[in-house]
Amino acid sequence: MIALAVRNYRDRQAWECALSDRLASFAPDLIALAGFMRVLGPLCVTRFAGRMVNIHPSLLPLYPGLHPHRQALRAGASVHGATVHLVTREVDGGPRLAQIRVPIRKGDDEPALIERTKRAEHRLYPEVLEWIAQGRLVLTPDAVFQNGVKLTEPILVETLS
Repeated sequence: MIALAVRNYRDRQAWECALSDRLASFAPDLIALAGFMRVLGPLCVTRFAGRMVNIHPSLLPLYPGLHPHRQALRAGASVHGATVHLVTREVDGGPRLAQIRVPIRKGDDEPALIERTKRAEHRLYPEVLEWIAQGRLVLTPDAVFQNGVKLTEPILVETLS
């Protein structure tokens, strides 16, 4: 785990440079972002292209960015979920590795949907990370391959009821 407070740096670019250097000092094969509520700039994204994944609480490309649960409820969606994707310069726009669906139930409010989606995320992310560790999924800067075949759609993991 790395903890670098933005407030300790003269600006965001200095913080990102320090973060990038700190990450590089570990020579990571993979960086898995979780609960990281900052948009990374081009320095980190480019430096670690094809080696950084994130989990987002929606069925991307639906509801990127902030408050995806609220967006889904306001849209009247009947299903929600989570997506593991490759981090690229486009926020929540990189190639999607896998998704898990979560039903939206009658009477759901935002806290209920957040909690159900978190349970799904906690199931999905470790599974996808294991696939990467096993070589079943291979990441490149702009694509994901499953058993040598380029993914054009995310792998759908069983729906969480």
